[in-house]
Amino acid sequence: MSGQSTLVPGELSPTRTVPGNIRRPEYVGRPAPTPYTGPERQSPETIEAMRTAGRIAARALAAAAKAIAPGVTTDELDRIAHAYMVDHGAYPSTLGYRGFPKSLCTSVNEVICHGIPDSTVLRDGDIINLDVTAYIGGVHGDNNATYLVGDVDEESRLLVERTRESLNRAIKAVRPGRQINVIGRVIESYAKRFGYGVVRDFTGHGINTSFHSGLIIPHYDSPDATTVIEPGMTFTIEPMLTLGTHTYDMWDDGWTVVTKDRKRTAQFEHTLVVTDSGAEILTLP
Repeated sequence: MSGQSTLVPGELSPTRTVPGNIRRPEYVGRPAPTPYTGPERQSPETIEAMRTAGRIAARALAAAAKAIAPGVTTDELDRIAHAYMVDHGAYPSTLGYRGFPKSLCTSVNEVICHGIPDSTVLRDGDIINLDVTAYIGGVHGDNNATYLVGDVDEESRLLVERTRESLNRAIKAVRPGRQINVIGRVIESYAKRFGYGVVRDFTGHGINTSFHSGLIIPHYDSPDATTVIEPGMTFTIEPMLTLGTHTYDMWDDGWTVVTKDRKRTAQFEHTLVVTDSGAEILTLP
């Protein structure tokens, strides 16, 4: 693994603005969202709206990813994703969610998730996860991916490749009639082949008109995840695999989650809708 020093917080830029004509999620300007009380199975109209939100989120992610290179700041990646979403009529779902100050999450090296974009400069050999969610038409679309920055060591490259594969395998395991824990079982069994840690405390989630509906999608084989998968359910799968421990520390910002041993971690995510025969990915560009 790269011998680069551990990450430290950078400086935040001013909050980016969103045109007034773009619809905001109900939680913007409030301490927390209103708890979701609706169904996990969505109507065809909601699913179609989520296809639009998912497509914008995927394209914003791709636009920001094109700029990844040594010397680029994570704040610049936030600027690009923010501009793409608002230019296409979408609100960046993370902006103002429980006080989060930016329009995407940028998680570098040992950051498991929820890294805040700032003045941090990407270095040759880093890996970085970008997590983008778009809100439009009253619904959210959520996706993320981990990218290589310049010349990355083999151990980190394989971690990224295998984390992507764990998501692909988990998506293929989604079938109506199965329990939610089949998803984590597939991910954990694959990760264990390589000795990777599987993060337990941060999970996939139900998503629809609510950013997080309350449905939990563990990435390990949880005996409690017995909810039966049904057609029309919409949720994310977003495995986080580590080169060491799955345990974590949190920075003083209340958001940035880092591996306790400061070893590297990777993550990939899609928003899905369950079909009669499997799952459709809603976050494709």
